Amino acid sequence: MARVFLSYAREDADSARQLAEAIGRAGHEIWWDRHLHGGSQFATEIDKALKNAEAVVVLWTDSSVNSAWVQDEAAEGRDTGRLVPISLNGCRPPLGFRQFHTVELGAWNGDGDPAHLDELLEAIGKTAGTAAAATPSTTPADAPPERKMSICVLPFVNMSGEPEQEYFSDGISEDIITDLSNVSALSVVARNTSFTFKGESIDVKEIAEKLCVTHVLEGSVRKAGDRVRITGQLIDGAKGDHVWAARYDRDLTDIFAIQDEISKAIVEALKVKLLPAEKKKIEHRGTSNVEAYDLYLMARQQWISGTFGTVRREQSIARLCRQATLLDPEYAQAWALMGLAQLELRFVHGHDEDALSAAETALEINPGLAEAHCIKARYLEEESRTEEAEKQIRTALKLDPESWEVNREVARMLFRHGHIREAIPFFEKAASMNDTDWHNPLMLMTCYEGIGDEAQLRQAALKVRDRVQIAVAADPTNGTALASGAHALGELGDKDRAREWMRRALVLDPDNLVMRYNSACAILRRFGDNQEALKTLQPFFEAVTSTTWVWHAEADPDMGPIRDDPLFKEMLSAAKQRLGMAE
Repeated sequence: MARVFLSYAREDADSARQLAEAIGRAGHEIWWDRHLHGGSQFATEIDKALKNAEAVVVLWTDSSVNSAWVQDEAAEGRDTGRLVPISLNGCRPPLGFRQFHTVELGAWNGDGDPAHLDELLEAIGKTAGTAAAATPSTTPADAPPERKMSICVLPFVNMSGEPEQEYFSDGISEDIITDLSNVSALSVVARNTSFTFKGESIDVKEIAEKLCVTHVLEGSVRKAGDRVRITGQLIDGAKGDHVWAARYDRDLTDIFAIQDEISKAIVEALKVKLLPAEKKKIEHRGTSNVEAYDLYLMARQQWISGTFGTVRREQSIARLCRQATLLDPEYAQAWALMGLAQLELRFVHGHDEDALSAAETALEINPGLAEAHCIKARYLEEESRTEEAEKQIRTALKLDPESWEVNREVARMLFRHGHIREAIPFFEKAASMNDTDWHNPLMLMTCYEGIGDEAQLRQAALKVRDRVQIAVAADPTNGTALASGAHALGELGDKDRAREWMRRALVLDPDNLVMRYNSACAILRRFGDNQEALKTLQPFFEAVTSTTWVWHAEADPDMGPIRDDPLFKEMLSAAKQRLGMAE
């Protein structure tokens, strides 16, 4: 029987479930996104299921015709000859899909089998048969599977003797990972996985066995003044033998050439094919200005360092990136990162910053920068242009489904609009991609508590606690981290320490709105003190400048205990009126 992918709008989930069951009872293998679970790589799983389907059934309704997500999936089915369109209540498909015969299910409300189910099943069978005939197998049954080369790039060791130079060695490691990831014939372990071995003394053969890779690359970086020394060695994961090794002593201005040489030498040593387009990607650095590159690496290190929620962090990143763009006005990545920092300054801290200009400049230089699309999506959402915002975020997800920023922004948008369960896979993926990230695990605590998953709630709390402890050790004045850690400690039963951290946060950073909000969540959920939570929230609602923050508060399950409280309603209403939001 056929492999069927079912595309639908979230508003039609009940009808989609009944339809999926009817198709399944007919013997077809039906996939729809309710098969996803916490921890799933949402975009990857959907793309995989869509690619493997023999028939793409699209449920057109008044909701789905306006969904960019459904239209994208329908276009995939249409362009590959696998589309089976169906319609509820006489809904007319959108432009681009009206030339296809659509199976009309009438005014079906989900009770019993829909009208014309037989016609739908026949269409699935014919479409699946055509798709199968169009893609015959060309691989002999007895041919052994081809072994794909795979590699783990361990974080290069900082040999400069200066801990503050860590950003540079980490940046070199990340760039080599990115370069090698562009080689289609090579499988590369993601940065978030390889960096878990940072600072550890582990046998290379053990790492290769644990990660199931054929090779491991390790190295070191020594940066001193205008000189840099980089060493690298490629090791056979099974034998432990050196396949390639080299040392580069050059002027710092040669850093890009060194990275190119390392990546190409590894490709040559592994005897994998490098396509012309892949070679071009490896050679493209975004800038040829070494000083601008160095500033960008400093900013990037702060962006992923765990100091979330502090004004100083965002201001430092914006300053570093602004200087990088002055040195090289065509440095798209620096423009995009500056925009991300300005986005936080504007919509989290209430500063008068224009992140949109930076994002648009980045996209003029490089339209494929996913993070810049995230910035545009946030601005559109702030203006209540939800459909346009969703389209931008969908574009970002397509451009780079492995981006930490993209997964975080997709999750936050879904959360703000009340789609808590759908947000979980994106929060999970973002949390797994950066081991200093405590904010996404904190959001997972809220999500899992909201759906009643106690086991996953505890796991998320443990992750928040462990990561916040590292962040607070680095910066004891980080009020946002302290408040978030208090939330986790309260869930884990350490109430005294939780209260201590909360008191410190409120004393150290009283004007930090994110800290106040997170403290109120902890007070509500971990201590059950509604009046204290309302008192903590009052300055938040009086100063908040972002409509999306108000939507967040409305959707947040943590606000459940006070949602019907007259004072909460009054504060929420006043904030909406001040921001010009509809009641």
